[in-house]
Amino acid sequence: MNFTYEEVNLMALYNSGSRERLIEVLTEMRTYLTWSETELRDLTDSTLDKLAGMSDAEFDALELYPDFM
Repeated sequence: MNFTYEEVNLMALYNSGSRERLIEVLTEMRTYLTWSETELRDLTDSTLDKLAGMSDAEFDALELYPDFM
């Protein structure tokens, strides 16, 4: 699965150890977004779509470290 730089950073910020739990956390976080936060909503949606389309083993192989440089 090809994640963008922004998607990887989002997952690193909210990663809680498993793909399933990350999906739950991102889904919950999305409910707190306002309608004006369209970019973050779109980023969250694309990340959730990609997470749903991958296996737990593929997720476990990801290196989710934030890169704020």
